[in-house]
Amino acid sequence: MRKFMQAIKPALGVVSRISLWIAGIGMIAMTLIVGWQIFGRYILNDSPAWSEPLSLHLMAWFIMLGAAVGVRESVHLGLDIVRYMMPPNIQKAMDLLSLGLIVLFGIGMAYYSTLLAAGTWSARIPVLGWPGGTDFFPMIGGGVMIAIFALERFIDVAIGEEIAADVLVQEAA
Repeated sequence: MRKFMQAIKPALGVVSRISLWIAGIGMIAMTLIVGWQIFGRYILNDSPAWSEPLSLHLMAWFIMLGAAVGVRESVHLGLDIVRYMMPPNIQKAMDLLSLGLIVLFGIGMAYYSTLLAAGTWSARIPVLGWPGGTDFFPMIGGGVMIAIFALERFIDVAIGEEIAADVLVQEAA
């Protein structure tokens, strides 16, 4: 399992970096679109109708991609006080339980978002002309990536490859 993880880690790292770049570009694009909407509304007195739905779609993408990268990098919010009070073997069990639940959450989010996308595909987003199911693509992609990144971390913890942040702090002191 260690060799397999060592083989796929670089690819997952690339996926993570690409996701961050896409999220950043999406955030910049959304900012420009909202800026154009404000300019159109207050200067031209003609607000573009496509700007709000497109900016919301971009926002969904960069939120889901950012959340997935946050799972991989373990930078999401958590209340760790109880975990830090436990012995290392209990901490590992708590980490495995938490990561296992995140994997299930990602799978569930991707699955049910796929059902929603299929159920709303025949509808149209009026201003953009896209199928309604495209609104759920960010949740499908984000759910898949959350599940994959959480599974990567789950396996790392299970085989003892992940170095906990509290260990690094203790070693530095």
